[in-house]
Amino acid sequence: MEIVSLNVSLPREIEVGGQKVRTGIFKEPVDKRLMLHQLNFDGDGQADLMAHGGIYKAVYGYPYEHYATWQSELERDDFTYGQFGENLTTRGLLENEIYVGNVYRIGDAVLQITQPRVPCYKLAIRMNDAKFVKKFMKAERTGFYFRVIEEGEVGAGDSITLLEEDPQQMTVQAINHLLYFEQVSQLAEKALKIDALSPGWKDSFMKMVG
Repeated sequence: MEIVSLNVSLPREIEVGGQKVRTGIFKEPVDKRLMLHQLNFDGDGQADLMAHGGIYKAVYGYPYEHYATWQSELERDDFTYGQFGENLTTRGLLENEIYVGNVYRIGDAVLQITQPRVPCYKLAIRMNDAKFVKKFMKAERTGFYFRVIEEGEVGAGDSITLLEEDPQQMTVQAINHLLYFEQVSQLAEKALKIDALSPGWKDSFMKMVG
């Protein structure tokens, strides 16, 4: 398991349909190691801190393996690393195999998976495809958010090492499917036992349990 690319950007203003939108989704690869702090990599930021960023969404990872699938399905060949707004383009971490709550050493930092990614309209802007958010959710190739347990430097080529596996053993894909496609109260009860699960997702599962 490894980091294929490290991608960052500061928020910037773009014009969409005659309106100005501020976004940090246009991540670009960097060819050096960067310090990862509790909330961000150096040189990275989010525009809408109500919906993005924070302790539980400090770092967004997206599997390199999905790039070829999307390119085939969308009949495109113009992707660059950071295409999906991810900070870390990863190899070897797939949503149907890794558990929410897993802890990894990535470079000099230690990170923990906290939730799947829920896209907003800015992903559609980034992809230049008004229907992409719907396609993204239907495919359940969401990627995953991390919180930072230990700060440290990270760079492309760094290995990803599993340090702890969450005891509930609920995959990122299973958590996403539970909330958006097949709500089962017994599984929601299990999800609520994942200590690392972000508060927003816990609130949603609490409502599901009743």
